[in-house]
Amino acid sequence: MPPKTDFSNIGFADFQRMASDSKLSRYEKIGFPDTYREGQEEEIFLDICAKLTNLSGKARRVVDIGPGCSDLPFLLIDLCARNQHALSLLDGKEMLSQLPDSEDIQKIDTLFPNCPSFLAEEKGRIDAILCYSVLHYVFEEGSVFRFLDEALSLLAPGGQLLIGDIPNISKRKRFFASDTGADFHRAFMKTDDAPDVRFNVSNPGQIDDAAIFGLLQRARSAGFDAYVVPQSPKLPMANRREDILIVRP
Repeated sequence: MPPKTDFSNIGFADFQRMASDSKLSRYEKIGFPDTYREGQEEEIFLDICAKLTNLSGKARRVVDIGPGCSDLPFLLIDLCARNQHALSLLDGKEMLSQLPDSEDIQKIDTLFPNCPSFLAEEKGRIDAILCYSVLHYVFEEGSVFRFLDEALSLLAPGGQLLIGDIPNISKRKRFFASDTGADFHRAFMKTDDAPDVRFNVSNPGQIDDAAIFGLLQRARSAGFDAYVVPQSPKLPMANRREDILIVRP
């Protein structure tokens, strides 16, 4: 099966195949063209740390759901080592094999939340959970509410969950309907045509405002504080993606 270079319609099994493909860069292995992530991930990590403030503490319990194998997990691993955090990485074995081993790193071969033993052992114990550039695949392949519920069950009092880099089709439309977005489109696509933006139409399989606010409401109804937070304007897709931050009081 040839590598998918357009990065469309890919899922968990595709990522594990791509992780082992030596023809792909570390960014292509996680579903991004090099131009979207190369040289950008230190800035992305700074944005993550500004939101997951528990990472700045000492000896915390940290989980990364779907870390992939680009620069981001290496930056997280380094930070956790410096701050003496216990780190659990949850992904397929092919992806996890691209990351370093350490006695302070627990690697779990799983498609979250299909890890009942881990969920039972770590329930209410985790201080910081990162899930970055993952939610849209869950939205297409699994139960997004089950995913959220199980992630929330892991949080300790004061624990934080960052569901980051969510492609929101509603936000994307608002951007491309603006003068700034239209200029961006023309420059990026090298065209004189305005982007095709249509509101009040169905967008099957894509996350929109309704899906975002549904997740916020579910988390809040379960007793958590939940917020939509913007990405730093320095990030490569901040104009059409956003993050969700959830905190257990």
